[in-house]
Amino acid sequence: MKNALVFAALAEAATGLALLIAPTLVVQLLLGEQLSGIAAPVARVAGIALIALGIACWPGPPLMGMLSYSALVTLYLGYLGLADGFSGTLLWPAVTLHLLLVALLIQQWRANRGDQRLHLCPWRICGRAVSMPAS
Repeated sequence: MKNALVFAALAEAATGLALLIAPTLVVQLLLGEQLSGIAAPVARVAGIALIALGIACWPGPPLMGMLSYSALVTLYLGYLGLADGFSGTLLWPAVTLHLLLVALLIQQWRANRGDQRLHLCPWRICGRAVSMPAS
């Protein structure tokens, strides 16, 4: 079963990377349609999410998947606002929120760096691991 999870994680991450690099080609191959307008940036955000899903499903702490997603989407949304001139009302608040999430996730990662049980027990209350019943 572990091999199936590793395969799925690799497949999703590879698809996400392809969407990030060449969204029009991937959508053309998958759906037989061309992307137009805002669809390419949205497809790239979906690609970032698939990469993060692959990381989260890789054996290890799921925290890294969320950290990867938040960091990459912060950079990409910031790029869209600065380089491509997008200016939706919620663009910069979303960038700010994801930047805050990145800082919080890095702080949690540093606090849990030596905790080998993190992948088994990611629930934390007041900085203490919550014991889960043995299955």
